[in-house]
Formats: sequence, C-alpha cells, structure tokens
Amino acid sequence: MLNNQYQITEVKQIINAGGNIVKEYIICALFTDSRRLNNAAEGLFFALSGRRNGHEFVAGAYAAGVRNFVVEYGPEFNLPEANFLIVADPLAALQALAAYHRDRFNLQVIGITGSNGKTIVKEWLYQLLAADKNIVRNPKSYNSQIGVPLSVWQINSRNDMGIFEAGISTINEMEKLEAIIKPQVGVLTHIGTAHDEGFASKREKVLEKFKLFKNSQKLICNYDLLIDFRADVPAKETFTWSRKFSQAHLYVFSGTVIAKNYYLRAYYQKQEIECLVPFTDEASIENAIVCWATMLALGYSAVEADKRIERLVPVSMRLELKNGINNCSVIDDSYNSDLQSLEIALNFLGQQNQHQKKTLILSDIYQSGLPQDVLYQQVADLVTGKKVDKFIGVGDALLSHREYFNVAEHHFFNDTAAMLQHLKQLDFKDETILIKGSRSFEFERISRALAQKAHETILEINLNTLLSNLDFYKSKLKPGVKVMAMVKAFSYGSGTFEVANMLQYNKVDYLAVAYIDEGAALRQAGINLPIMVLNPEASAFDKLTEYKLEPVIYSFGLLDDFVNYAKGRNISSYRVNIKIDTGMHRLGFENHEIDTLCDMLEANRFVRVQSVFSHLAASEASKHDEFTKTQIKRFEKAFTEIERSLGYTVIKHLCNTAGIIRWPSAQYDMVRLGIGLYGIDSAVPASNRALQPIASLKTSVAQVKKIKAGETISYSRSGKLAKDGKIATVRIGYADGYLRAFGNGVGKMLVKGTLVPTVGNITMDMCMLDVSGLDVNEGDEVVIFDEQHQRIEELAAQIGTIPYEILTNVSQRVKRVYFYE
Repeated sequence: MLNNQYQITEVKQIINAGGNIVKEYIICALFTDSRRLNNAAEGLFFALSGRRNGHEFVAGAYAAGVRNFVVEYGPEFNLPEANFLIVADPLAALQALAAYHRDRFNLQVIGITGSNGKTIVKEWLYQLLAADKNIVRNPKSYNSQIGVPLSVWQINSRNDMGIFEAGISTINEMEKLEAIIKPQVGVLTHIGTAHDEGFASKREKVLEKFKLFKNSQKLICNYDLLIDFRADVPAKETFTWSRKFSQAHLYVFSGTVIAKNYYLRAYYQKQEIECLVPFTDEASIENAIVCWATMLALGYSAVEADKRIERLVPVSMRLELKNGINNCSVIDDSYNSDLQSLEIALNFLGQQNQHQKKTLILSDIYQSGLPQDVLYQQVADLVTGKKVDKFIGVGDALLSHREYFNVAEHHFFNDTAAMLQHLKQLDFKDETILIKGSRSFEFERISRALAQKAHETILEINLNTLLSNLDFYKSKLKPGVKVMAMVKAFSYGSGTFEVANMLQYNKVDYLAVAYIDEGAALRQAGINLPIMVLNPEASAFDKLTEYKLEPVIYSFGLLDDFVNYAKGRNISSYRVNIKIDTGMHRLGFENHEIDTLCDMLEANRFVRVQSVFSHLAASEASKHDEFTKTQIKRFEKAFTEIERSLGYTVIKHLCNTAGIIRWPSAQYDMVRLGIGLYGIDSAVPASNRALQPIASLKTSVAQVKKIKAGETISYSRSGKLAKDGKIATVRIGYADGYLRAFGNGVGKMLVKGTLVPTVGNITMDMCMLDVSGLDVNEGDEVVIFDEQHQRIEELAAQIGTIPYEILTNVSQRVKRVYFYE
C-alpha cells in the first residue's frame, strides 16, 4: 500500500466509533487544524480540544470540502453528505488510527527520545542512513501527542525504515506514543532538566522516557546513565557509549580538534577505531557520538560509519554561528534554555578563539524544576567557571538575582525590548556573543540586530504588520460586512501564497486574483477561501472549475462562453460574479445593458450569481466626490434590478481600499481591501501609525570607488561628480525592479543613515550612489524603501508614478523574507 487509503467504514471500526455512515468515502489525509486542509475531499478531521474547541471549526472544514469528522458530539446544524464518527476522545482516536496504520507495515523503526538533541540526532541519522534506506521521519520536531501520529501516518509501502522522535512533558504520555511508534531500536539522547516540573523526580522522568523502549529489541544510550538505571532498562539488549567508562560498548577515550574538525578515538570490540566529526562544539560532538553508536549497533562497519559521519552537514536549528556587526561572531541558541544546554553552549563559546572577549546574553530559565535561588546560583557558577567577560541578563528573575553574578562587565534588563533600546550603549565590538534564551523572550530579535546583514537584495515582509493593517480596516467596517483581500499581481509584489495563507488563517472572507493561474496556484498551496478571478480566460475554464474558482463576468461574450462551457459539461449553478461599469470604463456591463443581462440571468440554470460589484474610479480624491456619488447611484440601481430579476439576494461590493475609509455608506455586504493591506492608502495620512507599510527593500554595497571630478560613471557616460568624491555600487538594478527612471540623481537610497542620490544610468543588476563624505564600506546595508526612512510613496513621487507600480515592479528574483512574531 503506497498511499494511505482507508474506507471511512473501516476507519469507524478501527477507532471503535459511533455515528452513522451516510456516504462512503476514501480517507487519505488526517486533519487537526481547519486552517490547513489539503486534499479536503479525502480527509478526516479530528475535532480536538485544546485552547480552542475543535468542534467550532467543523463547519469551516466542511465548507472547505471535508466530509468526514471525528467528534465527541454531533453537529449542531445539518451538514449533508458528512459522516460524523463519535468517540469519547478524538485525540485518542487519532492515535489509535495512527497505531493501526503503523502495524500494517513491516519496516525497521528507530524511536528517539531524550531532553535534548532528539531532532538533531533524527536528522543526522537520516543523513547517515538514507543511502541505504527509504526513510520516513517526523517533519521537523513533530514529536508531540498530535505530531507523532501525524508523522507515523506518512508511512507508505516504499519505506523500509522509520525514524521517529517522541517528546513528553509529564507522566502517562510516553506509553501512548510507544503504541504508535513501536520502535524495534531505541535511542536515548540526553537527560536534562527540561520539563522537570512535570515529574516528581529525575528517576520518574527517566522511567517515563524508558516506556518508549518497552518492546524494543535494542536500546542505544549513554553508559553513564545506566549506572543508576540498569535494572529498569526495558529493552532486551543495550548498546552503550561513554566518554568516561571503558565498560561501554563504544568507549570514546580521546577527542582532539584538527583543522576545524573533531577527531574522536574509541575502543569497540577490543579494537581501536576513529571518527572525524565535522564540528567542534560540545553539543554536536555528543550528538555525533550518539549517531556513531547507533550506526555500529545497526551493524555498520567502523570504517563506513567514520566515512559517513565525516560528511554530516549542520541542521538549521540551535547553536548557529554567524558573522555579526562590528566584527563580532554570534552564536544563536535562542530556542531553549536549561542548565545542561547552557553548559554545552558555554563550552561551544569557550572553543571560539577568533575574539578574546566572550559575551553571554541569557534569558530567564523556565522548566528547570529547581528553586530560583538554587537555579541562578548554579547559572552564576557556570558563567564564572566558563570565564565569561560580559554578561547580559534579560528577565525579572535574573534581574532579581543580579548579585550572584560576579562578572567584570554585567548588564540586566527586564525584557528583550528594554535591551534592544540600549543596544548602542552595550557597544558590541570584536567579541563572540552567545545568545541563549527561552522562546518566549523572542531572542531572535536580538540575533537579527547583532547578525551581519546578508549581502544580497531582499524584500522583507512583516506579516504582523499585514495583520495589523487588516485589523485597522476591519475596525472601520459596519457589523457583518465581509472582507475580500486582493492578492493579485503576486500580492502587490509581496508574495502570493505566503500572504494568502496568513489572510486565510486570520479569517478574511474572500480572495481576489487577476488570472486563473494565480487562483490555481493558491489552491495548490492549500488556500481554501473563495477566490474571485477578475480576468478569466475562456481557454482556461477547465482549470477554473477544477479549482473551484469564481469568474468575474463583465461582458455578454464572456457570459456566453462560460454558459456554453458549463452546458457542455453538465455544470449547473456555478458561482459567478457580475461586474458593472458605473464610470470606470475599464470592464463591466453598462447601465443600458442591465435589462438584457437580467433576461439572460433570470432563466439560466448553469450559473448562480454570487456577487454584483463595481469599481470606484476616484474614491480617494475629494475633487471627484460628486462623480463617486454618481457611481454609487448607478451601482444601486443596477444591483436592485439584478436581484429583483434573480429572485434572491447577492453579495454587493463597491468599496476599494480608499472607499472603505471615505465612503462608509457604500460598504454594502463586502469591501475589497487591496493596497491598504500592504500599508498604503492615500485616504489615511502617513502620520496615522495605525497603518504601516509591510515591506522593506534592502540591498548592500558591492564596491566603493574614489572618483575625480568630471570622470564619467555608468552607461552612456551619463553620470559625473561635481567635485572629487566617492561612489558606492549597490546590488540592485532595473532587472530587480529599480527602474531606469531613478537614475541620474532622481532616486535616493539610505546609506549609513543618510539619503544619497543615484549617479548615472541604472544598469540591469547594479546602480551607483554618490556617497561622498560618508564612511561607507563593502557589505554595508542600503535601504531602498522602508517604513521609517523612505516610504514607497516617496519613491513613487520621485519618478511621477503610484505606489502600486513601485511594489509590483520588485522582481521575483529578489529574495522575499517573511517575519512573523
């Protein structure tokens, strides 16, 4: 069985559910989040209870195409053709189904647990074994009570090995995961203090983790741990490793740094073997030894294990070393914080020799299981013992225990924001900085501030600002008015499905795209919202109906084309949107055509009108208000006639972004929110901080040249400096969307806090700036537009265009980076 296919009647038996089967369906996908539904028609939705009651999202999942549900109780309203499997606990049902699925496959399964290193070891074992095995594994760190069954559900007939990690936070959790994973081989990575508060003692935590291996044939673990737990090991056989005890199967007796690698020597089966690890930090070394032991336990030769481990590549998480500002090095470990991982990270800090000064930025530590006085005394002892030169503590607990830290230079802040406000005063320069924090402190903000910027052109998209802008406009709507978000033209240059996903997640009602291909791409990306296509082409009607996109009908010819298409495929009542031309004179039925349109729609069983709309030509301009009023009257007359003819009400929408603010009386049933989502609205003053641009376009300096007065610059020798000075060549040109019109001093960019003009013609990939008098170096950041220094509206004014053109011209070859906090 390659794909996961079950009849819904079979699923009902597997999970021992009540309820009636009203229609037989094939189940291929499992869903726990109504906002993430792919292949909805063949999916099974589990109404899980957590911070939100999953039953609240059943209707939304049904609307998205799901027809099969596992619930504690039936729906409060009728959903035809839906099957409701009623169980006492939907989560237990999800786990039972995954366990059944696991049992259908005869593959070797490795189960991994521990306090730290689970994901790294899992990913490295995948790297090491993938040459021989078809491996299924957890996506990222899907190791929870929900993540594990969703991971195991991925098993198919091609897999001959599974590698699954399991994470727990308290007692009575691991047995449930073991029943799903059923590993024949177990790997225990490390026992630390994470989640100590969920257990009465370390012993209780270890015994709970051991439950993953209760039916395993073999367990790979650290010999040091077994000294106290040998009698408790559930596996039939153990394979141990140690750096202290020669009794271990793999006794690692030596480790030396050689040319940025770590050379390990060990005894195995009475012979000396070796292994070269392409990392030198303590965390990677320990994880590599776990992988080394696992390969040997699986029967690989010592030579083959060494050869493969030498080729390991980093996994993008934790302890990331990167170049920082002011010739600093930054170690980013901003995702977890406990005593054991702090010690490993400090060891890694101590190994860095590129700078004499060592700095630690540390947040409060959660889930240690220790009283605060004991915890922070141990932290202070670690900091002192590791010879940290500068200590920065962030959090109320560290602040209240500041007297424990006897470090020559120390600073304490209540929160991350306070530290960021004092970044300049902290004077980071020529030092190695370890950033170590719990997730809730959002230390990634510190990492971004201290890391050296990438030397490439990047459009940074702030998704939080997008949502803030959405909320701003929602606050201006009358009760019950829907929102259609415009995501045409690559979401005004900001990226399509990335933005659409965020809008869907935050419950907009409709999306609108320009062309059918855009809508199809959104569907393929998992977007389930209704999508209106503004410019449907008759040649792509197949794709339009396949992806359940709603066409805009703006002419009799297009209406005839679509009706004939629907008739030929026996399609009835397909949703369409009727566009009325009330004065824009671009597309749409004119007033004198409305009677004929009504006649054609009245008796037409092939289409059903979902909405009637028009477009305001100048809603933002007060000088055209009388014309806007005329458009409103024409629109009301048109939709009144259409609704009377149809005999049912339709969604009516007229307001665009500016209209939402300036013409609230014309909001009707829905508004179309376009460039306002992206932070630009001529009806909202720039001084109104409630609306903010979401995008920043940045590049960097490629080279700096001294130029004599009168020397020519760029193509056609078009640029000159009036006196001796400097130019900076930066990595953006007209192929990136920085138009030639910005050349020869018209455009400006921000360098070192100063707006400087362009010099000469803009070239395809580069342009030149006059940076005379500034201390500018290769690699320095250059801002083309952002919220604070030069807004998109200002660039538009420089070349006499509109902000829409600036945004949509940013080439897709420019890397988009999305931020969401």
